[in-house]
Amino acid sequence: MIIQIGNNMAWLIGAACILAAALVIFHNYRRTKKTMNTIEQMLSCAGDVRFLEKNFDESRMSALETKFAHFLTASAVSAKNVAAEKNKIETLISDISHQTKTPIANLLLYSELLQEADLPDDVRGNAEAIYAQTEKLRFLIDSLVKLSRLENGIITLSPKQTPLLPMLQSICDQLAPKAEEKGLSLKLRDAEAAAGICAVCDAKWTAEALCNITDNAIKYTAQGGITISVTAYEMFARIDVADTGIGIFEEEYAKIFSRFYRAQNAQDKEGVGIGLYLAREIVNGEGGYIKVSSSIGSGTVFSVFLPK
Repeated sequence: MIIQIGNNMAWLIGAACILAAALVIFHNYRRTKKTMNTIEQMLSCAGDVRFLEKNFDESRMSALETKFAHFLTASAVSAKNVAAEKNKIETLISDISHQTKTPIANLLLYSELLQEADLPDDVRGNAEAIYAQTEKLRFLIDSLVKLSRLENGIITLSPKQTPLLPMLQSICDQLAPKAEEKGLSLKLRDAEAAAGICAVCDAKWTAEALCNITDNAIKYTAQGGITISVTAYEMFARIDVADTGIGIFEEEYAKIFSRFYRAQNAQDKEGVGIGLYLAREIVNGEGGYIKVSSSIGSGTVFSVFLPK
């Protein structure tokens, strides 16, 4: 009898403990759920820019509201400062572009007039050097202005379904005279096969990127030529720009896309080292990417992958 009573007491104590544990768990669940609902409501209000502190007691939730309000205030101030700096940068870029355009155009004009005049050979050489360096300066400023506008969001890319063949033919037409001056060929391979291939890209800026890559190919090729081709995949369209130039060392594949980087074997060539950087920024902004493969002395292939 005593043993039975003891067993019953043990069962009752056990049941009471289980019930107490269940009540504690339920209470903690309700409190956690309420806390999460409050935080979720605070986040929703913050997203709608209508968050206000409601509780001013000593509870942890009130402290959280206060900290959250301070954080949002600081974030709003930071965003405002960023917007102000962005406007300053936009104004500065516009001023640089506007103020340098006329002097550079004048330098190019007067150096061309000097080259047409009857000058001694050494003076003519100086005039040609002035023209070449001014043209280099013009390209550098134009590239930096474009790049700054892209990086600061002043110019935004607008990708849309675009047929690639007209763009590539236009690039060939634009750069063919420069290739011919060096005795190089510039051709678009399998134009008929490329006719039906499209990609989602911003035609103007993609052409800018491909022009930079093709111009580099002409610059670093002494003999042979440059071939542009297109290959369609299920999700991407690949544009290859292949040359027969000096090539790039494998350890420099990543470095050549850095701003102002010049390859080891290209130090004596013209260029400022910004064209590939700009090309990569444009292609990355369109959801694509660029790959490079090369063989020293045999040539390089830049492959631009654009989403279809």
